[in-house]
Amino acid sequence: MDDKILPGDCSDIVRRIDTDRFGPFVFQPGFTAAAVALGLHRVEDAHARFVASPLAQVANQLEQEVIVSSVFGTNTIEGGTLSEEETASALALDPQQLHAVEQQRALNIKAAYDFSRTAAKTPGWSLTTQFIVDLHRLVTAGIPHDDNRPGLIRDNPKTRVTLVGDAAHGGRYRPPQYGRDVERLLVALIAWHDDLQAAAVPALIRAPLVHLYYEQIHPFWDGNGRVGRVIEATLLQAAGYRYAPFALTRYYLQNIDAYFTLFNSCRKAAEKKREAPNQGFVDFHLEGMRQTINTLHDRVNRLVHMLLYESDIRRALDEKRINARQYTILSMLLDRGRPLPLAEVRQAPWYKSLYLKLNDKTRQRDLHRLRELQLAFLDTDNALWPGFVVPTNIKPAGKPESP
Repeated sequence: MDDKILPGDCSDIVRRIDTDRFGPFVFQPGFTAAAVALGLHRVEDAHARFVASPLAQVANQLEQEVIVSSVFGTNTIEGGTLSEEETASALALDPQQLHAVEQQRALNIKAAYDFSRTAAKTPGWSLTTQFIVDLHRLVTAGIPHDDNRPGLIRDNPKTRVTLVGDAAHGGRYRPPQYGRDVERLLVALIAWHDDLQAAAVPALIRAPLVHLYYEQIHPFWDGNGRVGRVIEATLLQAAGYRYAPFALTRYYLQNIDAYFTLFNSCRKAAEKKREAPNQGFVDFHLEGMRQTINTLHDRVNRLVHMLLYESDIRRALDEKRINARQYTILSMLLDRGRPLPLAEVRQAPWYKSLYLKLNDKTRQRDLHRLRELQLAFLDTDNALWPGFVVPTNIKPAGKPESP
């Protein structure tokens, strides 16, 4: 991560570009160090606790979950219709098995993520125009769309006007239309980012600022949102942040109205020459990183508890403290990772097969024993919980229930 957590006075790191047809375009930090100090501290504190957690034990599963959740999030922001479960299925497909555009979109985002992670781990990597163009090619490859032009910088003909945004999120914005202006601004954005980095401005600040201005330039015909979020994630990864840079897309999806509105409100504040016009987007990003890292930390703890629970129930079976039927019940609870209503358990084919030739008393004894050992809990709503989660409304074990 950045050696210097708090940015110094970088208010003079400004680039004004006089374009041919768009007029002046100004890149500016647009935030105050005092205003971001607390947000930066909270993110760094959350990240320090997160990386100190037992990540190694669950790294593979956590990474898989983050990829699926992130691909689902960023795809949904851009109008994708795959559910999270369908996204997971699409990512598991061989490219030769693809039969839907939505599946292709999901695999494209995953390919961009892989490219991003490789770049971020490369010593001396820096943001370049070529990196951005390559990202766009990956994100848009094989998508049948009139505006799908992989890797091609937008250059609007006089008969075509590109507009971004809508009235519900701060209005419509007309980004640069002329290809030469777009190219010039993209190069200037990268050079300005390099200036910020040279001044030791933390990635937690640089990344959202690049994201913000990239979307204002809107350099491609389609796929700009997906590319912008991957650029942001790459800058954060290169600075040492793990998992959260991609997982952040779920925060953007959950707060999508604020996310879209801030692009416009920051731009308008700059046009009106207000003080710290980009403060809102930087603050939004910092809060998103804090919440995302804390959520990941909670997930790591839960996964570790599940691993320990899996070991505990296996040991209980080996030591004959529970029987094979009880072990199956606990394994099913572990597999679901959530409480199961007894009515649902009763109807499950796997459960019916366990007690096909046994009576109700046997079922009662099996469940009662699991509750006594605290390997399972029953709540007052008659839901059965795996033993690594203790419900707040637990039913006393002295009252056996038959599932």
